[in-house]
Amino acid sequence: MPYLIGAAVLIVLILLGGIKIVPQAQEYVIEFLGKYKCTWGAGIHFLVPFFERIVKRITLKEQVMDSPPQAVITKDNVTMQIDTVVYFKVHNSNLYTYGAVNPISALENLTATTLRNIVGELELDGTLTSRDTINGKMTEILDEATDQWGIKVNRVELKNIIPPREIQAAMEKQMKAERDRRETLLQAEGHRAAAITRAEGDKQAMILEAEGERDARIARAEGEAKAIYLQKKAEADGLRALKEAGVDNAVLELKKYEALVKLADGKAAKLIIPTDAVEAVKNSVVFNETAGIGSVTKSAPEEKKAVKPDPCCD
Repeated sequence: MPYLIGAAVLIVLILLGGIKIVPQAQEYVIEFLGKYKCTWGAGIHFLVPFFERIVKRITLKEQVMDSPPQAVITKDNVTMQIDTVVYFKVHNSNLYTYGAVNPISALENLTATTLRNIVGELELDGTLTSRDTINGKMTEILDEATDQWGIKVNRVELKNIIPPREIQAAMEKQMKAERDRRETLLQAEGHRAAAITRAEGDKQAMILEAEGERDARIARAEGEAKAIYLQKKAEADGLRALKEAGVDNAVLELKKYEALVKLADGKAAKLIIPTDAVEAVKNSVVFNETAGIGSVTKSAPEEKKAVKPDPCCD
């Protein structure tokens, strides 16, 4: 009886050990008596003891393979160190299990050889400036080649491109020379722009100054013209008022004399008076009496001084 109980407990344990749970994003490859049977997805499954076994546990998540730097020779015989990063995932667990002995190692070696083939067709400058082209070609080639291994290559990135130290020094000198050239061009452009700006400013200032002088002259001319006009208008109004008042010739003559007196105001001025005007002045009693000239009032005769005899000569 105890043997039966022990056997029953053993059988139960074996049956319970055959219950397997596959986690999410994983697959189990199952063989029955050494032959591929099926692939388990996520969930609970029962494994028949002694007849079935789990050959491989495979993750379906995207994986990253970081390859170490390797020497690559370009078309112009420059040896540089390049390391790559490959992003891939398993899309067929059966092919991944039975397609290659070591799929990861195969993918790593295939990546190295493909990189050498692509870079060997490019020169140094093309290799440094064609990262996207190299990445695209490698992704296409690796994805097609690894399809029979159940691997899907999503993308390939060149992580580092390290040229020789001599090439790096030459590139740094070239970069410095290029930056110096750009700096010189920028300074020249700045000086040219500044000179143009200064010239434009001077031109604009001269234009504004000329316009201001022109406006000032116009304003002064208009002011003088208006002043002359007002003066002449005042004179005309005065004459018109005298005419309307009915003044006689004596008053008009007096106005003429007042004008002559204003002209000869004590300054160094020469007046040219016509003969008829002089005669009219002499014959005018009012002018003679006020100005003290003319022939109406005779001046007293001057006394003659007696000449003393010279005693030395007489």
